[in-house]
Amino acid sequence: MMASFWKRAPVPVVPKVLRAKVRGFADLHRKTRQLEALNAELEGRVAARTAELEAQTERLRRSEERRSIALSAGDMGSWEVDLATGHLEWDDGPYRIFDVDPAHFEPTVERIEAMMHPDDREKNALAAIVGSGESRFQVEFRIVRPSGEVRWCHGAGIISRDAAGNPVRMNGVTVDITDRKRAEERQVLLAREVDHRAKNTLAVVLSVLRLTRAPTTPDFIAAVEGRVHALAATHNLLSSTRWEGADLGKIVDEEMAPYHANHRQRVITSGPAVVLLPAAAQAVALALHELATNAAKYGALSTEAGTLSVAWRAEGDALVLDWTETGGPSTTEPARLGFGLTIVRSSIGAQFRGGVSYEWRREGLRCTLSIPAAQIAPSPPTAEAPADNRARRSLADRRLLVVEDELLVSMLVEEILGGLDATVAGPYGRLTDGLAAAKAERFDGAILDLNLAGESADPLADLLLARGVPFVFITGYQRESIDRRYANVPVLQKPIDAAALESVLLKLLGSGPMLRVADGD
Repeated sequence: MMASFWKRAPVPVVPKVLRAKVRGFADLHRKTRQLEALNAELEGRVAARTAELEAQTERLRRSEERRSIALSAGDMGSWEVDLATGHLEWDDGPYRIFDVDPAHFEPTVERIEAMMHPDDREKNALAAIVGSGESRFQVEFRIVRPSGEVRWCHGAGIISRDAAGNPVRMNGVTVDITDRKRAEERQVLLAREVDHRAKNTLAVVLSVLRLTRAPTTPDFIAAVEGRVHALAATHNLLSSTRWEGADLGKIVDEEMAPYHANHRQRVITSGPAVVLLPAAAQAVALALHELATNAAKYGALSTEAGTLSVAWRAEGDALVLDWTETGGPSTTEPARLGFGLTIVRSSIGAQFRGGVSYEWRREGLRCTLSIPAAQIAPSPPTAEAPADNRARRSLADRRLLVVEDELLVSMLVEEILGGLDATVAGPYGRLTDGLAAAKAERFDGAILDLNLAGESADPLADLLLARGVPFVFITGYQRESIDRRYANVPVLQKPIDAAALESVLLKLLGSGPMLRVADGD
């Protein structure tokens, strides 16, 4: 009973103790609230700092992405070399410039220097650049890709040094400047060619002025103007073909144009399509002008009854042009040739070792010009059965590589070669396939499109040149758009003419033995 009583008995409240407890609880509550506020403030600061770091990271990512895009667009690549260890790091750019696979190629200083062109290696080696003592450098050098293609590069960088002045790190960029170098080479070539042609033209005009003889000043002016106009007309024809040659039929038409108005029914021209090389075209134009001038003054074109025939044909290894006048005044051989007919003999006979003969007949003058085949540009031959048979015999058992990305064009080339009894390797539509075939197979020659699905055929062309394999370009580009190192490579314009392709291949391949192209690489 006593125990139960004491359990139920109330505990006396001591005010002082109670106040102390209340103050303790109040302080605890206040500190808890302060801690909560501090914790919330800290979490806010952490969140803000995290967001700031994330924004900085995103800005860095975007900056790196822009840098990578800019480097890629400019055919550039960045790199870093630890000069103490020799460790080299690349981004994607140098792999692309050097045309190596990141998965199978580990860049080292030794490997990079080994890929430099031998003529540029010593002066652009790492040791030479560091040994110069400069902190910044810019160099130009060539590299040789695994495919054999040569590319031009520009390198620029900064060398970092420690407190003692010792080089510790090198950072820089490499830029592919091949297109710029080729453009510069083409500009230099064009300037030289323009200079050469201008001097030649001036020399010819000066010779005309010095050698022209006339009884009166008006006669002198007329003779000089006529000769200069003949040269100018041929110059226009050559310009229209980028100075690759001029069609003989057009040259004849230009020179006969002044006489067609009064003698349209009495000036007859005929002959196959023939393209003369520039120098020969100018000489023939001048010769025809002199013959026409002579005919208008003294021959068939000086009377209403006269008739002139200008006909040309292929004969053996030469092009023969017959100038035949009939119905005009009777002619007799002069004691000496005048300046005009002397020009004819000199320009054709002396300059090109051709033939010039005059027949002074009663019915009119007959002049025969013989122009060597070496002065004739590749052109479609006459469609004669014997020529076709000779072509088939000369291309029989020949194996030709065909690399063309246009399916229908490649089918046409294959059909043409098949008609000549040649064996076709391919056709291949991609540069990589063509390169693989060139390294693994054997063939006598090749037919290449200059642009293969956006890729230049230069690597394959360089490989063929290095191995002495003859080839021909088929392209829509003009000759001046092609690098000058291919100056001796025949170029056929699209659309392809079967006879022209046959003619070029016969000249390229001749009848020699098959070349060994593959060395097992």
